[in-house]
Amino acid sequence: MILGKLLERTDYRFLNEGADGAGTEIAEVVYDSRKAGPGSLFICIVGANSDGHSYLKDVFEKGAAAVIAESGHFPQDLEIPEGVPVVETDDTRKALALVSAAYFGYPSEKIPVIGITGTKGKTTSTYMIRSILEHAGMRTGLIGTIEAIVGDRHIHAENTTPESYVIQKYLSEMISEGMECAVMEVSSQALMMHRTDGILFEIGVFTNLSPDHIGPNEHSSFEEYLRCKGLLFRQCRLGIVNADDPHTEQVLEGHTCDVLTYSIEKEGTDFRAVDIVHVADGGSLGMKFRVTGRTELDVELGVPGLFSVMNALCAIAVCSRFGIGKEDIRAALLDARVRGRIEPVRVSDEFSLMIDYAHNAMALESLLTTLRDYNPKRIVCVFGCGGNRAKSRRYEMGEVSGRLADFTIITSDNPRFEEPSAIMDDIVEGIGRTDGEYITIADRKEAIAYAIRNGKPGDVIVLAGKGHEDYQEIRGVKYPMDERDLIRDILDEETVR
Repeated sequence: MILGKLLERTDYRFLNEGADGAGTEIAEVVYDSRKAGPGSLFICIVGANSDGHSYLKDVFEKGAAAVIAESGHFPQDLEIPEGVPVVETDDTRKALALVSAAYFGYPSEKIPVIGITGTKGKTTSTYMIRSILEHAGMRTGLIGTIEAIVGDRHIHAENTTPESYVIQKYLSEMISEGMECAVMEVSSQALMMHRTDGILFEIGVFTNLSPDHIGPNEHSSFEEYLRCKGLLFRQCRLGIVNADDPHTEQVLEGHTCDVLTYSIEKEGTDFRAVDIVHVADGGSLGMKFRVTGRTELDVELGVPGLFSVMNALCAIAVCSRFGIGKEDIRAALLDARVRGRIEPVRVSDEFSLMIDYAHNAMALESLLTTLRDYNPKRIVCVFGCGGNRAKSRRYEMGEVSGRLADFTIITSDNPRFEEPSAIMDDIVEGIGRTDGEYITIADRKEAIAYAIRNGKPGDVIVLAGKGHEDYQEIRGVKYPMDERDLIRDILDEETVR
Protein backbone atom coordinates (compact mmCIF):
# COMPACT_ATOMS: atom_id res chain seq x y z
CA MET A 1 0.00 0.00 0.00
CA ILE A 2 1.37 3.44 -0.85
CA LEU A 3 2.01 6.01 1.86
CA GLY A 4 -0.47 8.52 0.42
CA LYS A 5 -3.31 5.99 0.76
CA LEU A 6 -2.40 5.32 4.40
CA LEU A 7 -2.38 9.06 5.13
CA GLU A 8 -5.60 9.93 3.30
CA ARG A 9 -7.52 10.84 6.50
CA THR A 10 -4.56 12.29 8.42
CA ASP A 11 -3.48 15.91 8.57
CA TYR A 12 0.24 15.93 7.75
CA ARG A 13 3.15 17.57 5.94
CA PHE A 14 6.52 16.30 4.73
CA LEU A 15 9.48 17.38 6.82
CA ASN A 16 12.08 16.71 4.13
CA GLU A 17 12.05 17.99 0.57
CA GLY A 18 12.59 15.94 -2.56
CA ALA A 19 11.38 12.53 -1.34
CA ASP A 20 8.66 10.78 -3.35
CA GLY A 21 6.48 10.93 -0.27
CA ALA A 22 2.97 9.92 -1.18
CA GLY A 23 4.12 7.31 -3.70
CA THR A 24 6.38 5.41 -1.28
CA GLU A 25 5.42 1.74 -1.07
CA ILE A 26 4.76 0.55 2.49
CA ALA A 27 4.96 -3.12 3.47
CA GLU A 28 3.84 -2.85 7.10
CA VAL A 29 2.93 -0.33 9.82
CA VAL A 30 4.89 -0.49 13.10
CA TYR A 31 5.12 1.63 16.25
CA ASP A 32 7.65 -0.54 18.10
CA SER A 33 11.19 0.15 16.85
CA ARG A 34 12.14 -3.49 17.43
CA LYS A 35 9.68 -4.51 14.71
CA ALA A 36 10.92 -1.99 12.13
CA GLY A 37 12.38 -3.45 8.96
CA PRO A 38 12.75 -2.93 5.21
CA GLY A 39 9.63 -1.30 3.76
CA SER A 40 8.05 -0.47 7.12
CA LEU A 41 6.33 2.76 8.11
CA PHE A 42 7.47 3.58 11.65
CA ILE A 43 5.22 5.84 13.72
CA CYS A 44 6.95 7.59 16.63
CA ILE A 45 4.85 7.45 19.80
CA VAL A 46 5.67 9.62 22.81
CA GLY A 47 4.93 7.46 25.86
CA ALA A 48 5.13 7.91 29.61
CA ASN A 49 8.42 5.99 29.81
CA SER A 50 9.93 6.16 26.32
CA ASP A 51 9.86 8.28 23.17
CA GLY A 52 9.80 6.62 19.75
CA HIS A 53 11.77 9.53 18.28
CA SER A 54 14.84 8.47 20.26
CA TYR A 55 15.00 5.22 18.27
CA LEU A 56 14.89 6.79 14.80
CA LYS A 57 18.58 6.22 14.02
CA ASP A 58 18.10 2.50 14.63
CA VAL A 59 14.88 2.50 12.60
CA PHE A 60 16.60 4.13 9.62
CA GLU A 61 19.43 1.59 9.83
CA LYS A 62 16.87 -1.25 9.72
CA GLY A 63 15.60 0.04 6.36
CA ALA A 64 12.32 1.72 7.23
CA ALA A 65 10.66 3.14 4.11
CA ALA A 66 9.07 6.12 5.92
CA VAL A 67 8.47 7.54 9.38
CA ILE A 68 5.82 9.67 11.02
CA ALA A 69 7.07 12.10 13.65
CA GLU A 70 5.26 14.45 16.01
CA SER A 71 5.69 18.16 15.40
CA GLY A 72 8.75 19.52 17.17
CA HIS A 73 10.07 16.10 18.22
CA PHE A 74 12.23 15.03 15.27
CA PRO A 75 15.92 15.13 16.35
CA GLN A 76 17.56 18.16 14.70
CA ASP A 77 20.97 16.48 14.43
CA LEU A 78 19.71 13.24 12.85
CA GLU A 79 20.53 12.72 9.18
CA ILE A 80 17.59 11.48 7.11
CA PRO A 81 18.50 8.75 4.60
CA GLU A 82 18.00 9.78 0.99
CA GLY A 83 14.59 8.93 -0.40
CA VAL A 84 13.00 8.22 3.00
CA PRO A 85 10.05 10.55 3.58
CA VAL A 86 9.56 11.93 7.08
CA VAL A 87 5.94 12.80 7.72
CA GLU A 88 5.18 15.36 10.43
CA THR A 89 1.82 15.57 12.21
CA ASP A 90 0.49 17.27 15.33
CA ASP A 91 -0.35 14.04 17.16
CA THR A 92 1.23 10.72 16.24
CA ARG A 93 -1.19 8.71 18.40
CA LYS A 94 -4.05 10.05 16.32
CA ALA A 95 -2.04 9.38 13.17
CA LEU A 96 -1.43 5.79 14.29
CA ALA A 97 -5.18 5.26 14.69
CA LEU A 98 -6.10 6.74 11.31
CA VAL A 99 -3.22 5.05 9.47
CA SER A 100 -4.09 1.70 11.09
CA ALA A 101 -7.72 2.05 10.01
CA ALA A 102 -6.57 2.67 6.43
CA TYR A 103 -4.01 -0.17 6.55
CA PHE A 104 -6.70 -2.69 7.51
CA GLY A 105 -9.27 -1.31 5.07
CA TYR A 106 -11.53 0.61 7.48
CA PRO A 107 -13.10 -2.49 9.08
CA SER A 108 -15.57 -0.51 11.23
CA GLU A 109 -17.29 0.53 7.99
CA LYS A 110 -17.84 -3.14 7.10
CA ILE A 111 -19.04 -4.51 10.45
CA PRO A 112 -21.23 -2.79 13.07
CA VAL A 113 -19.16 -1.90 16.14
CA ILE A 114 -20.72 -1.27 19.56
CA GLY A 115 -18.59 0.77 21.99
CA ILE A 116 -19.34 0.93 25.72
CA THR A 117 -17.88 3.55 28.05
CA GLY A 118 -18.48 4.30 31.74
CA THR A 119 -16.83 3.87 35.11
CA LYS A 120 -18.60 0.61 35.94
CA GLY A 121 -20.57 -1.96 33.99
CA LYS A 122 -18.55 -2.00 30.76
CA THR A 123 -17.33 -5.58 31.03
CA THR A 124 -20.63 -7.13 32.09
CA SER A 125 -22.60 -5.17 29.50
CA THR A 126 -20.32 -6.26 26.65
CA TYR A 127 -20.73 -9.92 27.58
CA MET A 128 -24.49 -9.61 27.97
CA ILE A 129 -24.76 -7.97 24.55
CA ARG A 130 -22.57 -10.62 22.97
CA SER A 131 -24.59 -13.37 24.69
CA ILE A 132 -27.86 -12.07 23.23
CA LEU A 133 -26.49 -11.56 19.72
CA GLU A 134 -24.79 -14.97 19.65
CA HIS A 135 -27.93 -16.66 20.98
CA ALA A 136 -29.83 -15.10 18.08
CA GLY A 137 -27.29 -16.53 15.61
CA MET A 138 -25.29 -13.34 15.04
CA ARG A 139 -21.58 -14.15 15.40
CA THR A 140 -20.07 -11.41 17.54
CA GLY A 141 -16.49 -10.52 18.40
CA LEU A 142 -15.48 -8.85 21.64
CA ILE A 143 -12.66 -6.59 22.82
CA GLY A 144 -12.44 -5.86 26.54
CA THR A 145 -10.77 -5.91 29.94
CA ILE A 146 -10.65 -9.69 30.25
CA GLU A 147 -10.00 -10.78 26.68
CA ALA A 148 -10.55 -10.30 22.99
CA ILE A 149 -12.71 -12.90 21.25
CA VAL A 150 -11.95 -13.24 17.55
CA GLY A 151 -13.61 -16.23 15.93
CA ASP A 152 -12.79 -19.19 18.14
CA ARG A 153 -9.73 -17.49 19.66
CA HIS A 154 -9.74 -16.02 23.16
CA ILE A 155 -6.82 -13.60 23.48
CA HIS A 156 -5.72 -12.41 26.93
CA ALA A 157 -6.09 -8.63 27.33
CA GLU A 158 -3.36 -6.31 28.61
CA ASN A 159 -5.50 -3.13 28.58
CA THR A 160 -9.24 -2.43 28.73
CA THR A 161 -8.94 -0.97 25.23
CA PRO A 162 -5.85 -2.03 23.22
CA GLU A 163 -3.67 0.23 21.10
CA SER A 164 -5.41 1.51 17.95
CA TYR A 165 -3.41 -0.73 15.59
CA VAL A 166 -4.44 -3.81 17.58
CA ILE A 167 -8.11 -2.79 17.61
CA GLN A 168 -8.13 -2.37 13.82
CA LYS A 169 -6.30 -5.68 13.40
CA TYR A 170 -8.84 -7.49 15.58
CA LEU A 171 -11.77 -5.94 13.70
CA SER A 172 -10.23 -6.94 10.39
CA GLU A 173 -9.70 -10.50 11.62
CA MET A 174 -13.29 -10.65 12.86
CA ILE A 175 -14.47 -9.84 9.35
CA SER A 176 -12.18 -12.51 7.88
CA GLU A 177 -13.63 -15.01 10.39
CA GLY A 178 -17.15 -14.22 9.17
CA MET A 179 -18.23 -12.38 12.30
CA GLU A 180 -21.20 -10.05 11.86
CA CYS A 181 -20.76 -7.64 14.77
CA ALA A 182 -18.21 -6.44 17.32
CA VAL A 183 -18.71 -5.15 20.86
CA MET A 184 -15.93 -3.45 22.78
CA GLU A 185 -15.14 -1.65 26.02
CA VAL A 186 -14.00 1.92 25.42
CA SER A 187 -12.03 3.37 28.31
CA SER A 188 -11.65 7.10 28.89
CA GLN A 189 -7.88 6.61 28.54
CA ALA A 190 -8.43 5.10 25.10
CA LEU A 191 -10.58 8.04 24.04
CA MET A 192 -8.07 10.54 25.39
CA MET A 193 -5.15 8.78 23.68
CA HIS A 194 -6.96 8.45 20.32
CA ARG A 195 -6.98 4.63 20.34
CA THR A 196 -10.53 4.57 18.98
CA ASP A 197 -10.06 7.32 16.38
CA GLY A 198 -10.82 5.98 12.93
CA ILE A 199 -13.68 3.81 14.21
CA LEU A 200 -17.21 4.58 13.14
CA PHE A 201 -19.30 3.15 15.97
CA GLU A 202 -22.75 1.95 15.06
CA ILE A 203 -23.72 2.36 18.73
CA GLY A 204 -22.03 4.16 21.60
CA VAL A 205 -23.14 3.37 25.16
CA PHE A 206 -22.72 5.32 28.41
CA THR A 207 -23.24 3.29 31.60
CA ASN A 208 -22.37 5.65 34.49
CA LEU A 209 -19.70 7.96 35.86
CA SER A 210 -18.01 8.29 39.25
CA PRO A 211 -14.61 9.68 40.29
CA ASP A 212 -11.93 7.23 39.17
CA HIS A 213 -8.69 7.17 37.17
CA ILE A 214 -7.75 10.65 38.35
CA GLY A 215 -4.03 11.13 38.88
CA PRO A 216 -0.56 10.94 37.30
CA ASN A 217 -0.53 9.24 33.88
CA GLU A 218 -4.34 9.11 33.92
CA HIS A 219 -6.75 12.07 33.96
CA SER A 220 -5.74 15.39 35.47
CA SER A 221 -9.25 16.10 36.78
CA PHE A 222 -12.78 14.74 36.96
CA GLU A 223 -13.79 17.32 34.35
CA GLU A 224 -11.27 15.92 31.90
CA TYR A 225 -12.41 12.39 32.72
CA LEU A 226 -16.00 13.39 31.95
CA ARG A 227 -15.01 15.19 28.74
CA CYS A 228 -13.14 12.14 27.44
CA LYS A 229 -16.16 9.90 28.03
CA GLY A 230 -18.23 12.28 25.91
CA LEU A 231 -15.94 11.92 22.88
CA LEU A 232 -17.56 8.58 22.07
CA PHE A 233 -20.83 10.33 21.22
CA ARG A 234 -19.16 12.35 18.50
CA GLN A 235 -18.15 9.25 16.57
CA CYS A 236 -21.20 6.99 16.70
CA ARG A 237 -24.49 6.83 14.84
CA LEU A 238 -26.64 6.04 17.90
CA GLY A 239 -25.98 6.83 21.55
CA ILE A 240 -27.64 4.74 24.27
CA VAL A 241 -27.28 6.33 27.70
CA ASN A 242 -28.19 5.74 31.33
CA ALA A 243 -30.76 8.43 32.11
CA ASP A 244 -30.40 7.84 35.86
CA ASP A 245 -26.79 9.01 35.98
CA PRO A 246 -26.47 12.70 37.01
CA HIS A 247 -23.63 13.26 34.50
CA THR A 248 -25.47 12.03 31.40
CA GLU A 249 -26.36 15.49 30.04
CA GLN A 250 -22.75 16.64 30.39
CA VAL A 251 -21.45 13.50 28.71
CA LEU A 252 -23.78 14.16 25.77
CA GLU A 253 -22.70 17.78 25.30
CA GLY A 254 -21.72 18.29 21.66
CA HIS A 255 -22.97 14.84 20.61
CA THR A 256 -23.59 14.23 16.92
CA CYS A 257 -25.63 11.02 17.23
CA ASP A 258 -29.24 10.03 17.77
CA VAL A 259 -29.95 9.18 21.42
CA LEU A 260 -31.96 6.52 23.26
CA THR A 261 -32.26 6.30 27.04
CA TYR A 262 -32.61 3.53 29.62
CA SER A 263 -33.52 3.81 33.29
CA ILE A 264 -34.80 2.29 36.48
CA GLU A 265 -35.91 5.52 38.12
CA LYS A 266 -37.26 7.78 35.37
CA GLU A 267 -40.55 7.52 33.55
CA GLY A 268 -40.69 8.21 29.83
CA THR A 269 -37.32 6.71 28.95
CA ASP A 270 -37.01 4.45 25.91
CA PHE A 271 -36.26 1.36 28.02
CA ARG A 272 -37.24 1.16 31.67
CA ALA A 273 -37.02 -1.65 34.24
CA VAL A 274 -40.01 -1.90 36.60
CA ASP A 275 -41.43 -4.45 39.07
CA ILE A 276 -37.90 -5.39 40.15
CA VAL A 277 -37.62 -8.40 42.46
CA HIS A 278 -34.58 -9.87 44.23
CA VAL A 279 -34.53 -13.68 43.94
CA ALA A 280 -32.75 -16.04 46.34
CA ASP A 281 -33.20 -19.73 45.60
CA GLY A 282 -31.18 -22.65 46.95
CA GLY A 283 -27.80 -20.96 47.08
CA SER A 284 -28.41 -18.86 43.95
CA LEU A 285 -29.04 -15.12 43.79
CA GLY A 286 -30.73 -13.38 40.89
CA MET A 287 -33.15 -10.70 39.72
CA LYS A 288 -36.52 -10.47 37.98
CA PHE A 289 -37.96 -7.39 36.29
CA ARG A 290 -40.19 -6.17 33.50
CA VAL A 291 -39.08 -3.93 30.63
CA THR A 292 -41.40 -1.18 29.40
CA GLY A 293 -41.10 1.50 26.73
CA ARG A 294 -40.00 0.57 23.23
CA THR A 295 -40.44 -3.10 24.08
CA GLU A 296 -42.39 -5.09 26.66
CA LEU A 297 -40.91 -8.23 28.16
CA ASP A 298 -40.26 -10.05 31.42
CA VAL A 299 -36.62 -10.82 32.24
CA GLU A 300 -34.88 -13.07 34.77
CA LEU A 301 -31.16 -12.89 35.59
CA GLY A 302 -28.97 -15.51 37.24
CA VAL A 303 -26.79 -12.82 38.82
CA PRO A 304 -27.66 -10.42 41.66
CA GLY A 305 -28.08 -6.69 42.09
CA LEU A 306 -29.67 -3.57 40.66
CA PHE A 307 -26.49 -2.90 38.71
CA SER A 308 -27.08 -6.24 36.94
CA VAL A 309 -30.56 -5.00 36.01
CA MET A 310 -29.03 -1.82 34.58
CA ASN A 311 -26.45 -3.79 32.60
CA ALA A 312 -29.15 -6.08 31.23
CA LEU A 313 -31.35 -3.10 30.36
CA CYS A 314 -28.43 -1.58 28.48
CA ALA A 315 -27.94 -4.85 26.57
CA ILE A 316 -31.64 -5.02 25.70
CA ALA A 317 -31.57 -1.45 24.36
CA VAL A 318 -28.51 -2.21 22.21
CA CYS A 319 -29.88 -5.47 20.83
CA SER A 320 -33.20 -3.84 19.94
CA ARG A 321 -31.23 -2.03 17.22
CA PHE A 322 -30.65 -5.42 15.58
CA GLY A 323 -34.23 -6.67 15.82
CA ILE A 324 -33.44 -9.54 18.20
CA GLY A 325 -36.50 -11.50 19.32
CA LYS A 326 -37.79 -11.47 22.88
CA GLU A 327 -37.22 -15.19 23.48
CA ASP A 328 -33.58 -14.92 22.45
CA ILE A 329 -33.14 -11.98 24.82
CA ARG A 330 -34.77 -13.81 27.73
CA ALA A 331 -32.85 -17.04 27.26
CA ALA A 332 -29.49 -15.34 26.75
CA LEU A 333 -29.79 -13.08 29.78
CA LEU A 334 -30.85 -15.93 32.08
CA ASP A 335 -27.68 -17.82 31.17
CA ALA A 336 -25.29 -14.83 30.90
CA ARG A 337 -22.26 -15.03 33.19
CA VAL A 338 -19.13 -12.90 33.19
CA ARG A 339 -15.90 -14.31 34.52
CA GLY A 340 -15.00 -12.54 37.75
CA ARG A 341 -17.96 -10.17 37.78
CA ILE A 342 -20.38 -11.26 40.55
CA GLU A 343 -19.71 -14.73 39.13
CA PRO A 344 -21.68 -17.39 41.04
CA VAL A 345 -19.90 -20.64 41.90
CA ARG A 346 -22.11 -23.44 43.15
CA VAL A 347 -20.66 -25.01 46.30
CA SER A 348 -23.77 -25.67 48.40
CA ASP A 349 -27.55 -25.64 48.31
CA GLU A 350 -27.54 -23.85 51.67
CA PHE A 351 -25.31 -20.85 51.03
CA SER A 352 -24.05 -18.80 48.09
CA LEU A 353 -20.52 -18.12 46.90
CA MET A 354 -19.41 -15.66 44.25
CA ILE A 355 -16.21 -14.30 42.76
CA ASP A 356 -15.89 -10.60 42.02
CA TYR A 357 -13.14 -8.26 40.82
CA ALA A 358 -13.94 -5.58 43.43
CA HIS A 359 -10.43 -4.38 44.24
CA ASN A 360 -11.01 -0.91 45.65
CA ALA A 361 -13.23 0.53 48.36
CA MET A 362 -15.85 1.97 46.00
CA ALA A 363 -16.36 -1.34 44.16
CA LEU A 364 -16.38 -3.37 47.37
CA GLU A 365 -18.93 -1.07 49.01
CA SER A 366 -21.20 -1.31 45.97
CA LEU A 367 -20.93 -5.10 45.97
CA LEU A 368 -21.55 -5.62 49.68
CA THR A 369 -24.40 -3.11 49.75
CA THR A 370 -26.03 -4.96 46.86
CA LEU A 371 -25.80 -8.28 48.69
CA ARG A 372 -27.47 -6.74 51.75
CA ASP A 373 -30.64 -6.45 49.65
CA TYR A 374 -30.98 -10.25 49.84
CA ASN A 375 -31.12 -10.24 53.66
CA PRO A 376 -28.46 -12.94 54.02
CA LYS A 377 -27.80 -14.71 57.31
CA ARG A 378 -24.22 -13.40 57.05
CA ILE A 379 -21.99 -11.81 54.45
CA VAL A 380 -18.52 -13.35 54.60
CA CYS A 381 -15.94 -11.32 52.68
CA VAL A 382 -12.60 -12.87 51.67
CA PHE A 383 -10.12 -10.37 50.28
CA GLY A 384 -6.60 -8.97 50.25
CA CYS A 385 -4.91 -5.99 48.62
CA GLY A 386 -2.18 -5.66 46.02
CA GLY A 387 1.38 -4.84 47.00
CA ASN A 388 3.28 -1.78 45.80
CA ARG A 389 0.07 0.22 45.65
CA ALA A 390 -1.31 3.03 47.81
CA LYS A 391 -1.69 2.01 51.45
CA SER A 392 -4.85 4.11 51.65
CA ARG A 393 -6.63 1.50 49.51
CA ARG A 394 -5.93 -1.13 52.18
CA TYR A 395 -7.27 1.00 55.03
CA GLU A 396 -10.35 1.92 53.00
CA MET A 397 -11.16 -1.63 51.91
CA GLY A 398 -10.66 -2.91 55.45
CA GLU A 399 -13.03 -0.28 56.78
CA VAL A 400 -15.67 -1.04 54.13
CA SER A 401 -15.57 -4.79 54.78
CA GLY A 402 -15.62 -4.28 58.55
CA ARG A 403 -18.66 -2.05 58.25
CA LEU A 404 -20.69 -4.00 55.67
CA ALA A 405 -19.65 -7.65 56.02
CA ASP A 406 -20.53 -9.76 59.05
CA PHE A 407 -17.22 -11.56 58.95
CA THR A 408 -14.02 -10.79 57.03
CA ILE A 409 -11.25 -13.20 56.12
CA ILE A 410 -8.16 -11.15 55.32
CA THR A 411 -5.78 -12.93 52.97
CA SER A 412 -3.18 -12.35 50.27
CA ASP A 413 -3.89 -10.90 46.81
CA ASN A 414 -0.96 -9.94 44.55
CA PRO A 415 1.74 -9.03 47.10
CA ARG A 416 4.23 -8.18 44.36
CA PHE A 417 7.41 -7.03 46.11
CA GLU A 418 5.86 -6.55 49.56
CA GLU A 419 5.44 -9.03 52.37
CA PRO A 420 1.85 -10.33 52.51
CA SER A 421 1.84 -9.97 56.30
CA ALA A 422 2.62 -6.23 56.05
CA ILE A 423 -0.24 -5.70 53.61
CA MET A 424 -2.60 -7.66 55.81
CA ASP A 425 -1.55 -5.57 58.84
CA ASP A 426 -2.61 -2.43 56.96
CA ILE A 427 -6.01 -3.99 56.20
CA VAL A 428 -6.37 -4.92 59.86
CA GLU A 429 -5.70 -1.27 60.76
CA GLY A 430 -8.58 -0.24 58.51
CA ILE A 431 -10.99 -2.87 59.78
CA GLY A 432 -10.01 -1.88 63.33
CA ARG A 433 -11.89 1.39 62.81
CA THR A 434 -15.11 -0.68 62.81
CA ASP A 435 -16.69 -3.33 65.01
CA GLY A 436 -16.35 -5.93 62.26
CA GLU A 437 -15.17 -9.43 63.13
CA TYR A 438 -12.25 -10.84 61.16
CA ILE A 439 -9.52 -13.44 60.90
CA THR A 440 -6.23 -13.37 58.97
CA ILE A 441 -5.17 -16.33 56.82
CA ALA A 442 -2.28 -15.52 54.50
CA ASP A 443 -2.63 -18.50 52.15
CA ARG A 444 -5.51 -17.67 49.79
CA LYS A 445 -6.53 -21.29 49.25
CA GLU A 446 -6.68 -21.86 53.01
CA ALA A 447 -8.69 -18.67 53.43
CA ILE A 448 -11.26 -19.82 50.86
CA ALA A 449 -11.36 -23.29 52.39
CA TYR A 450 -12.04 -21.77 55.82
CA ALA A 451 -14.94 -19.75 54.39
CA ILE A 452 -16.50 -22.78 52.69
CA ARG A 453 -16.02 -25.16 55.63
CA ASN A 454 -17.62 -22.65 57.99
CA GLY A 455 -20.44 -21.61 55.67
CA LYS A 456 -23.85 -21.50 57.34
CA PRO A 457 -27.35 -21.73 55.84
CA GLY A 458 -28.29 -18.38 54.31
CA ASP A 459 -24.71 -17.08 54.10
CA VAL A 460 -23.28 -15.24 51.11
CA ILE A 461 -19.53 -15.70 50.69
CA VAL A 462 -17.70 -13.19 48.49
CA LEU A 463 -14.19 -13.75 47.14
CA ALA A 464 -13.20 -10.19 46.23
CA GLY A 465 -10.29 -8.68 44.37
CA LYS A 466 -9.02 -11.35 41.97
CA GLY A 467 -12.06 -11.74 39.72
CA HIS A 468 -11.01 -12.95 36.28
CA GLU A 469 -7.31 -13.07 37.14
CA ASP A 470 -5.74 -16.53 36.96
CA TYR A 471 -2.43 -15.77 38.65
CA GLN A 472 -0.85 -14.45 41.83
CA GLU A 473 2.04 -12.04 41.40
CA ILE A 474 4.90 -12.55 43.88
CA ARG A 475 8.25 -10.77 43.53
CA GLY A 476 7.91 -10.17 39.81
CA VAL A 477 6.64 -13.67 38.96
CA LYS A 478 3.05 -14.49 38.05
CA TYR A 479 2.26 -17.93 39.48
CA PRO A 480 -0.85 -19.78 38.20
CA MET A 481 -3.74 -19.36 40.63
CA ASP A 482 -7.37 -19.46 39.59
CA GLU A 483 -9.94 -19.23 42.38
CA ARG A 484 -12.24 -21.60 40.49
CA ASP A 485 -9.51 -24.25 40.53
CA LEU A 486 -8.89 -23.59 44.23
CA ILE A 487 -12.58 -24.09 45.00
CA ARG A 488 -12.67 -27.29 42.95
CA ASP A 489 -9.63 -28.65 44.80
CA ILE A 490 -11.11 -27.71 48.16
CA LEU A 491 -14.41 -29.48 47.39
CA ASP A 492 -12.52 -32.58 46.15
CA GLU A 493 -10.48 -32.64 49.34
CA GLU A 494 -13.65 -32.34 51.42
CA THR A 495 -15.16 -35.28 49.54
CA VAL A 496 -12.09 -37.41 50.26
CA ARG A 497 -12.37 -36.56 53.96
